[in-house]
Amino acid sequence: MTDATSEKKSTLAELINKFALREGIGETNIPSLFFIHHTSTYGPVHRVYKPSVCIIVQGEKEILLGQERFLYGPNHYLVASVDLPVSGQILEASGSAPYLAMKLEFTPAEIMEVIEEAAIQFVSGDDSKRGMYVNEIEAPILDVAVRLTSLLEKPEDISVLAPLIKKEILYRVLQGKHGSALAQMAVQGSYTQRIRYVIDHIRNHYDHSFRIEELAEIAGMSVSSLHRHFKEVTAMSPIQFQKQIRLQEARQLLLYEDADTTDAALQVGYESVSQFSREYARMYGFPPRTDVNRLKEDWMESVEE
Repeated sequence: MTDATSEKKSTLAELINKFALREGIGETNIPSLFFIHHTSTYGPVHRVYKPSVCIIVQGEKEILLGQERFLYGPNHYLVASVDLPVSGQILEASGSAPYLAMKLEFTPAEIMEVIEEAAIQFVSGDDSKRGMYVNEIEAPILDVAVRLTSLLEKPEDISVLAPLIKKEILYRVLQGKHGSALAQMAVQGSYTQRIRYVIDHIRNHYDHSFRIEELAEIAGMSVSSLHRHFKEVTAMSPIQFQKQIRLQEARQLLLYEDADTTDAALQVGYESVSQFSREYARMYGFPPRTDVNRLKEDWMESVEE
């Protein structure tokens, strides 16, 4: 690590510390930019990662996508190119050295705009690309990240400069070692883009059953090709993907809308409450009601502290 790179990381850490409004993840005044601040290890937490670039400047995090493990810290950044259900936990954090990170979300249209304006050439090829990857952080990306977060100190500049700097970050990521994996989600006709359409369909209709032939038709693929490419992008099958979405949504209903186990199961599409309870316990380690009570107790203890 060069002195210049170390200095940029220190500057970025200071900005996140200054503008992170609370413990955990929080929005900033820059659209689609989030800061994450934790003073203790945390997780595992199950959530859906939206397309985003995540840069850690202090601490370490582990992400599980299906059975695949992504470990990254201050020398790397993580990219999610499509919506992906994951579990994540913060492995290194303390009061004196909190976990500090920034996340910049983006859309396929924004990626395509950069590709077209910069005339970046990518070959779609016959293979789909994993929808998540970790890459070594490069000095140009750190530099742009600092310039973007520094706008928080000059809010009058955000509306004009933030979109331009965001575009530059996406350009730098596209030019990185695994940039083609990000590009494929936006390039017309690529396998990854076609799988993204299937992901969007499952996300929007997770509470409905589907036939695999329907998904294959959406993707314009045979059933066998759909299975292969879907697993390559998401590290799981379409059914496993839907199950994770359903269980995450059910947990939200149980936690924040005080739904009972039966209501939560039916609302997310389960026909059998016992099957729902079994799969919930398998994913979260506890039956639904036990899990919710445990989480609420943990939350109350943290508030009292």
